Amino acid sequence: MFGRNSFTAPPVTTMLTRDERLRLDAAGNGVFAATHRDTIDDVLRDLRGQRARAVIVSTAFCRYSSEVTRVARVVREFPQIPTVALISQLDQGTARAVLTLGQCGIRTLVDVREPTGWRELRDLLAREHTTEIGQLAVAHIHRDLATAPPGARRFFEVLFSVAPQSGGIHILASGLQILPSTLMSRFFRAELPPPRRFLNYARLIFAARMFENPGLSIANIAMQLEYSSAQSFGRHVRTTLDLSAADFRRRFDSRGMLQRLRDDLVLAHRERWQSFDPLISTRGGRRPRPAEILLET
Repeated sequence: MFGRNSFTAPPVTTMLTRDERLRLDAAGNGVFAATHRDTIDDVLRDLRGQRARAVIVSTAFCRYSSEVTRVARVVREFPQIPTVALISQLDQGTARAVLTLGQCGIRTLVDVREPTGWRELRDLLAREHTTEIGQLAVAHIHRDLATAPPGARRFFEVLFSVAPQSGGIHILASGLQILPSTLMSRFFRAELPPPRRFLNYARLIFAARMFENPGLSIANIAMQLEYSSAQSFGRHVRTTLDLSAADFRRRFDSRGMLQRLRDDLVLAHRERWQSFDPLISTRGGRRPRPAEILLET
């Protein structure tokens, strides 16, 4: 997931003039994939459906108070998704629109009247893509386990690649190319927490990242993380952290939840991780009883 060969252009949603759309599509080829919208309601639907990692708004659309108020709603409800104001022409209304957008909370303004502006926009969106929370988590844990066997670090790479879409141990084990029962047995013998717990924590990191946008409801997030319902997600939070979903939202942001995973599952067991490779069979130790394995499937 985190290598160059796995790059996929991050989606962005826009409100631009026809000319700006054509120029943006040409500039963004291979860097981001733009979906052009005509109304703020359409933009909000994209954001609630997690179909955009950035919003690009033309200053040409922000000359009327009603539109500016609606753009402010986008910034307020989705503060973790960057909203970029785009200037492609300068006239009497542009300065007023720029000032008003700044008052709405937009902090990034790109002037594309010169070619360097399009390069600036490409670089900006590329940087946003590289700071994904999963990549950040893997980077932190690689540093925590810098002297651990390669298989230990590989475990966390696969963990964060499957966590946003699956809560199933069989998917995690498949990514590691070993049987689920084998994976659980190796963690048990190493006296480490079960793989299920790692997966549960990782999924809550992604949930906490989504919760940083007030415009997303618990039901929205449960759907995006492929829980069967908001109630199912709530049970998952309760089982993992002994919190309600609402309390979890109030108490944890994504970095806080990442730190919780590192504290509970990595740093607390660092000595064991230094000699444990989940991809390599080890001998000795007590075999888990069948009932213990079944509890973790």
